[in-house]
Amino acid sequence: MNIQGCTAIVTGANRGIGFGFVEELLDQGAARVYLASRKLTDAEEAAKSTGDARVVPIQLDVTKHDEVAAAAARCTDVDLVVNNAGAFHRQTLLEAPDMDFARNEMDTNYFGMLAMVRAFAPVLKANGGGAIVNVLSAGGICAVPNMGGYSPSKFAARAASDCLRAELEPQGTHIAALIVGSVDTRMAEHVTWQAKSSPRDIGKAGLMAAARKVDELDTDPHAESVRAFLARDPYTLKRAMAKALHDGRR
Repeated sequence: MNIQGCTAIVTGANRGIGFGFVEELLDQGAARVYLASRKLTDAEEAAKSTGDARVVPIQLDVTKHDEVAAAAARCTDVDLVVNNAGAFHRQTLLEAPDMDFARNEMDTNYFGMLAMVRAFAPVLKANGGGAIVNVLSAGGICAVPNMGGYSPSKFAARAASDCLRAELEPQGTHIAALIVGSVDTRMAEHVTWQAKSSPRDIGKAGLMAAARKVDELDTDPHAESVRAFLARDPYTLKRAMAKALHDGRR
């Protein structure tokens, strides 16, 4: 698809990677960008900061099916969907006080993405097919114990991306799955031991993947290193992830 002249909706777009996508879309000539956030005030503030009339703020919590349906009914000109909204509660599966955190991560990162695809598939079909970009994680190709429910939710979203891509192929809609590593966002503010890519870098990579119909893309050096290590020596990588968990408890 062509990014120039497209109409996009970006979830979780008031900051971080989502806002990086908004900035890249504007720079690459998008006709309109729906900037979606759980709180309308946050969306409006982020939209205002761009100083660009092409940005339309909307309230959208991807875990609320009525809001997803309302967005699809309103944004009927969309031909690019960027599923970026995510939740990460920094809990482990056994030490968390309950399972609410894991349910929320799965509800946001997996079911929220699925709800968006289901709601916008007819819109994309009506507009010629278009593309969907799912912002995933290196934690979705290598299990990370100290990422609790987040890592499993990204594994699920990655598998769903493959399934949905096959289902949507007949209508001409492509799904690009992004494997994202270390990025300079609030979600990764606790990461201090490695270099971080910028949100704009991820946005640029994601739009390239959509334009060129790339199925799955490692967006940054950290994601690429995880992929390479996993291919070369998966056992050692898994043990390193376990050691990181145990070292953090000392």
